[in-house]
Amino acid sequence: MSAAGADRAENPDPLLVACALRIEQAALRSAGRGAPQAYELLRTGMGPRAAERAVGRTLERPGMERAAVLATGFCAGLVPGMHPGDLVVAEETRDSQGVVACTGTALLAEALARAAPGRTVHTGALTGSDHVVRGQERAQLRATGAIAVDMESASTLWTATRGDRSPPGGGRPVAAVRVIVDAPEHELVRIGTVRGGISAFRVLRAVLPAFYDWHRSLLLPRR
Repeated sequence: MSAAGADRAENPDPLLVACALRIEQAALRSAGRGAPQAYELLRTGMGPRAAERAVGRTLERPGMERAAVLATGFCAGLVPGMHPGDLVVAEETRDSQGVVACTGTALLAEALARAAPGRTVHTGALTGSDHVVRGQERAQLRATGAIAVDMESASTLWTATRGDRSPPGGGRPVAAVRVIVDAPEHELVRIGTVRGGISAFRVLRAVLPAFYDWHRSLLLPRR
């Protein structure tokens, strides 16, 4: 291992885990108690603008220049056959600002399968929206090639990589993992029904070790 790699192994770059909702934050906090690896949990608030502001401020702090960023929480599935509690790993995020390629998608999907056995893990494009998607709009987004939609992941990752001119694989690592709470055959009436104890909360709480595995894989030199 190079000197840079050895230094990174001893002093790993931070991991920033960003979510929007209090219930998502509660799931991740409960999972993180007594965890062997430190991470920073940021609740951004709902919507792309809130995510952009919160993530931007956090990454401007000293010591966060090389932080890995992982957006997580709940989402709406776009593909028939998806079920609440399924997992989505973004290969890329998309919104009106542009497309961001994610880091280590295959490794992250494998780690999630180990952390949540029996849960289906979907990989593909995760698209952003500034509102809750319903009905026909779901089919329209699916027609673009996206497999799921949420309101913060694309903005979070765009903000994290904004201005990054590093070669592919050399910049800030970013990823997005979402748990489906709403799917074509299982549409929610309101997001508050998540509080009823559906499986998505338990799945989100279970997969934090997969985030650690992904982050540990980044300790090898990137520059």
